[in-house]
Amino acid sequence: MRTRTLLTSLLATTAATGGLLLATPVAASAAPTVEVTTAAQLKTALADARPGDTIHLADGTYTGNFKASVPATSSARITLTGSPGAVLTAGGGYGLHLNGASYWTVSGLTVTGGQKGIMIDAAKGVIVDGVTVHGLDMEGVHFRNSSTDGVIRNSKIYDTGNDGSGMGEGVYVGTAGNLSDKSDRVQILDNTIGPDVGGENVDVKEGTTGTQIIGNVFDGSGLTGANYDDSWVDVKGNAVLVQDNTGRNTSNDGYQTHTQQSGWGCGTVFKGNKSTLTGATGATQLAIDVTNNSSGCKTTVYSSNTVTGGKGLTNIPVIS
Repeated sequence: MRTRTLLTSLLATTAATGGLLLATPVAASAAPTVEVTTAAQLKTALADARPGDTIHLADGTYTGNFKASVPATSSARITLTGSPGAVLTAGGGYGLHLNGASYWTVSGLTVTGGQKGIMIDAAKGVIVDGVTVHGLDMEGVHFRNSSTDGVIRNSKIYDTGNDGSGMGEGVYVGTAGNLSDKSDRVQILDNTIGPDVGGENVDVKEGTTGTQIIGNVFDGSGLTGANYDDSWVDVKGNAVLVQDNTGRNTSNDGYQTHTQQSGWGCGTVFKGNKSTLTGATGATQLAIDVTNNSSGCKTTVYSSNTVTGGKGLTNIPVIS
């Protein structure tokens, strides 16, 4: 049931001498909260949400595919929140689909059991914070169809790619081969991704610009080598910052850059990443394997990056 507080209370006083009506506000407004306990209530709440609303999920299992398409604003976000005990469970398809749902915040809850976990399409400024995503056929969280200025932070993603197709990235930005998907300025911050992620922990596609991958912990123990997934992070977009991440368990490299289409995969900067390549068996076994470093498509690797095991830090000159 939707609960709303009184926006303003008025005290009316008639002046004895002039009959003047004075209205004085005495109560501040509060954001509406929708308390949800069933899957049916959740679907209704998502459809009826308006800017400023909060949808709060009680602990329990919510079975189905859940979709939000109402945009909020930067000054009046819509929040979907619950504890990890509030579990969205899909039998297939998308667990949670934010389709055009700009300026939503999704926090705390768990998404499991579908083809894909949280799909963000054509939505600006979405924040995914402190969620748990696991048990999926394909990828965990995907920013797609020019979903700009999104954030995923403080979250756990593991056990993806279970359909055996060699897919299943932890966080996926953009669309392979589609330069019109400008999912720009996505921030991937302070997450734990892996184990058992059936693709790269993070895959940044051509056509996207300005992704920031900072402070994450990567575990590549699910890498299979299918579809060239042999590193924690694969960068094919432009102007990507990869900084202060920690990685372990890989089949080959820690981080890779590629140019899938001309003019892309350029401008990546690596700073302060700690890579453990012990147990890697691939051909190159580098912490940072760069395939595009030229005057027109520069990659920068700083000496603050470190590596344990494997065959070396990188294959390009290092900047102090």
